[in-house]
Amino acid sequence: MKKIIYITSLTAFLVSCVKQPNIHPSEERTMTESDLEISKNRTKELNDLERLQIQDWINSQSIKYYPMGMNYWVNIPNLESKHRKNDGEKVSYEYYIYDFDRTKVYETPIGNRDVIFGRFKEMDAIEDAIRYLEKGEEAELLIPSVLAYGTYGDNKKITNDTPLIIKVKVL
Repeated sequence: MKKIIYITSLTAFLVSCVKQPNIHPSEERTMTESDLEISKNRTKELNDLERLQIQDWINSQSIKYYPMGMNYWVNIPNLESKHRKNDGEKVSYEYYIYDFDRTKVYETPIGNRDVIFGRFKEMDAIEDAIRYLEKGEEAELLIPSVLAYGTYGDNKKITNDTPLIIKVKVL
């Protein structure tokens, strides 16, 4: 009798340990129209809120910042009226990343040498600003999270939905 109870208990235990299929959606899962609409609305609302917060921050600064057509601000007036470099041209640059408390996120600058416009792996706002800057010129960019590292962060020190200050210099 003890053997039957033991075997029954062991069988029940083994059956309960059988791995159930993973129900998590795969990374290749296609978003539904509803998912896309929710994501779009969240992004729009977050961007609107951050733009208001950044504008309030700008109003409290002694430095003037000017809006760019791509949805970020720069401390150089009429930057978009300067000569714009084309795809295929090369540029070398470096930049520091700060939060809006002006705390440097990384101590060493992020930089690239002889990068070809149109093939940047940086934030679009950085590429856009660098297209207008001349060798040796610097700019400070205020970038909403949507144009920075978005809803995921950089998987290092920058968390999700974090607007950033970027100090960039063309070398």
